[in-house]
Amino acid sequence: MTTLFVSDLHLDAERPAITDLFGRFLEDEARGADALYILGDLFEAWVGDDDPSDVGAFVADRLAALDRAGTPSYFIRGNRDFLLGDDYARRARMRILNDPAVVMLEGEPALLMHGDTLCTDDKAYQAFRAQTRDPQWQAQFLSQPLPARLAFAQQARAASQAHQGSLKQEGLMEAITDVATSTVDATMARFGIKRLIHGHTHRPKVHDETHGTRIVLGDWYDQGSVLRVDRDGAKLSAL
Repeated sequence: MTTLFVSDLHLDAERPAITDLFGRFLEDEARGADALYILGDLFEAWVGDDDPSDVGAFVADRLAALDRAGTPSYFIRGNRDFLLGDDYARRARMRILNDPAVVMLEGEPALLMHGDTLCTDDKAYQAFRAQTRDPQWQAQFLSQPLPARLAFAQQARAASQAHQGSLKQEGLMEAITDVATSTVDATMARFGIKRLIHGHTHRPKVHDETHGTRIVLGDWYDQGSVLRVDRDGAKLSAL
């Protein structure tokens, strides 16, 4: 049996082909797997479980059907969908995990993360993250009307693109937005686990780190990226 991992799908109405690709993946390969883990940024933006988007409804229906077919799904919130809550999780019949989370894979523990907390050199992002993860900030934000929340999401996306554009002009994009080696080392040492799996950076690769193996999942902008783990090992490939 195989355990599947995906991350950074960034699903939204502007890229229907990728949403359809994910739907086919759930109806095909994911059925019969031991489990499916979604390590954040399933959606391009998520402003609350009351958002009636067609993409959200489609994904919830497919994930619920996957669970009824016998394959459970697990979700770690990302930097784009950190407001995804229990109401949507119940609709999709998926389990929300803490970030980080430890799971057993083929008899060995693995540490799962979205990955944004490893990018500690990006001070501006980390400050924004700290603000938006505050429970008081989230309660105040979710109390606003849906149109106001959607407008905020658009503004946040524009600000993120401007921040990345500035980093590119300064030649710092690759270094600042990738993980910090010291933070990876400290995290793996703290948990004492030799396999770390995460997304967020959109740089799919298997790394040999000081304390073990770090597997980075790819994004789903132009194609699917899936990590398959079974008794023969771990294989990262595109759909």
